[in-house]
Amino acid sequence: MTTITLVQGDITRQTADAIVNAANSSLLGGGGVDGAIHRRGGPAILEACRTLRASRYGKGLPTGRAVATTAGDLDAHWVIHTVGPVYQVSGSDPSLLASCYTESLRVADEIGARTVAFPAISTGAYGWPLDGAARIALETVRGADTVVEEVRFVLFDDRAYEAFAAYIG
Repeated sequence: MTTITLVQGDITRQTADAIVNAANSSLLGGGGVDGAIHRRGGPAILEACRTLRASRYGKGLPTGRAVATTAGDLDAHWVIHTVGPVYQVSGSDPSLLASCYTESLRVADEIGARTVAFPAISTGAYGWPLDGAARIALETVRGADTVVEEVRFVLFDDRAYEAFAAYIG
């Protein structure tokens, strides 16, 4: 059974087997969590992402999919990049957001990660309402068929932490 924990803080400061990046489809860095992971993780992550773009993901990583790279200078073995849905574009289709979590856990199982740190995917610039995103994230992780032992949601501020805590019960 997977243990789910919540912490408030900076995901780039976490120690875990894998840290999940709320990436954009280009995989080449950006703002928010994506930019922070690329900055703190250093150039090895960008180089690995460029290699992915040159091979399997020439058009970018599709929404709801996930792929792993090195974690560079982060205190993790891997970064699992997943592209969350933009709320205004996808509307309220929860399956795309849920897919980010199930696909990230599938990749975690493939690479042997037992501890995985997730951000609140799509709740920043992608505009997904926190309450709905928290419910989808927690329900999806609880129902996932995975050998990951700990899923840690690393929530940047009080608002995000409180939204997720409301669904921990």
